[in-house]
Amino acid sequence: MLAVQAVPHDFVQGWIAYTSDRGGTFDIWLYRPQGGCNFQLTQGLGAEFSVPYWSPDSRRIAFIGIGNVVHLLDTVTLTVARIDQIEPYTLLGWSPDSRSLAYVKNARIVVYDTFSHSSYAIPEPGASDVQWFPSGTELLFAAPDSTGITQIFRIRADSTDRRQITQNTDGPLHDVRISPDGTFALYTLPGVSISIISTVDLATGTIYTLEGGPLAKNYFPAWSPDSRSIAYSATAYKEPNYYSLIQIDSRTGQNQRTLAASDRFATPVGWSPDGEKIAYLTGCAGVESASQLWIVDIRDQIPVNVLSGGRITALQWSPRVRRVPENIFTSFVYRVSFPYPANWRRVSEERYEGSSGFFQVSAISASDRIADVCHSEAFHPLMPYGSSPRIVMMTIQNREACFIFPSVDQPAEMNKQAALIVRYPRPIKIGETFYNYFILLADVNHIRQIGGRLSFI
Repeated sequence: MLAVQAVPHDFVQGWIAYTSDRGGTFDIWLYRPQGGCNFQLTQGLGAEFSVPYWSPDSRRIAFIGIGNVVHLLDTVTLTVARIDQIEPYTLLGWSPDSRSLAYVKNARIVVYDTFSHSSYAIPEPGASDVQWFPSGTELLFAAPDSTGITQIFRIRADSTDRRQITQNTDGPLHDVRISPDGTFALYTLPGVSISIISTVDLATGTIYTLEGGPLAKNYFPAWSPDSRSIAYSATAYKEPNYYSLIQIDSRTGQNQRTLAASDRFATPVGWSPDGEKIAYLTGCAGVESASQLWIVDIRDQIPVNVLSGGRITALQWSPRVRRVPENIFTSFVYRVSFPYPANWRRVSEERYEGSSGFFQVSAISASDRIADVCHSEAFHPLMPYGSSPRIVMMTIQNREACFIFPSVDQPAEMNKQAALIVRYPRPIKIGETFYNYFILLADVNHIRQIGGRLSFI
C-alpha cells in the first residue's frame, strides 16, 4: 500500500511573504507558488507600511508592525517576539547566521541578538540602510560624510575599522542594498521625482549607472540571488495614466530587459530563490494600492496572476536554502503523497520517525464544517495540544484546511505534536467507513514544511 521514492538533492522553491489587508487588517501572509498554498501568519500585528524581511535560513520574518514595533515571527511555530520600537520603513538587516538583526535607531546602529535578546549600539548620526556582509563580521551602511553628503561606509561589527567606500558629490543616496555575495552595493539618487540606480564595486569603488526607465523614475531595486542582476520598477506614462515597467539589468548596466508592466506608479519586486522569476504587484484599478500579486518568468516573459484580493503593499520571496535529502511518502490507503526527511525511518504503515521529528497519517469521518472538525481536534478533552492551541484556517491544493499549533503547556510526551487537517477532494473508503478529512500529525518544526507540499492521489 506504500511507495517510497528518492527526491533529488535540490533547492527549495520558497515562499512569498507579503503584507495585505485581505483578512480585514494589515498582516503578514505567506504564499507558496508551487501548489498555491496561502495563509495568514499574523493577527492584527501588521501595518500598511510593514515590509517582511526573511532570515537567511527562511525560518523567521522580521517586520515593523502596529505601533512601529519590530516583530520577529517564527513561520514554523507562529510565535511572535516584540523586540524594539523604531521608525517605519527602517531597513532590518539579518546576519548571515540568522541570529542577529541590525537596524538604525536614534542616530545609532543597533545590533540585536535574537537568541539572547541582548543588544549593543554603534553611534552613527544620520545612518541608514545598515546591512551585514556575508562574512558576518562587517556592516555596510549609508551616512553623511564630514560635509553632509551621503556616502556608503563599511565598519566591523565591533565598531572598529570604519571606512568610506564612495566619493559621492551628487546628493543623498537611498535604497542602499548590498549584493548577496558582498562584492557590490546598489543605491538610488538623488530623490523621489528623479531616481537613478547605480552600483558600486566595493573593492575598487568603481561606479556603474543603470539606464533605467524612460522617465528616470526607478524604484524598489532588488539584487538577484546570484548578485549579477538587478530588478526594479521603472515608471512610465501613457495618456492619461502612469504605470510601471518591470525591468532587469546587469549590475554594470549593460543588459536591460523589460519583462512585464504594472498599472501602479511603482511596485515592489522580488526574485525567486533560483533567480528565474520576478514577483510584483499590480491591480490598482484607479486607486493607489495594488490588489494583485503577479509572477513573471524571466525566460518566457509571460506574467501570471497568482493572488487577488484586498490591498497588498509589500512582498519578499524567501532566500535560497539547500534542502535536506528527502523521500516521498505515498499512501494509497489515505490517498496522499508528500516529502519527508530521508533519514526518518518507518515505525508503522502510518508513522515515520527520526532524530529531528516525526509524522503520522490518519483520516477523520465527520460531516461537520471544517472549522468544527479542527476545533474538536485542537480542544480534545485529553488536551494533546495543550490548553490553548492555535488554529490557522487556510487552503491546501485548493481544499479547505487548517493547521493546529500547540500551546506552551502541551504535555512533553506529545513531542511538540502539531496537526494539519484537509478536506478530501472526495470521501475515501477505508474498510467499511467513508472519511471526509485527512489528518497529518507531525512535530511543530516540520508540520508546515511537510503539509504545505501535500498532494492528493
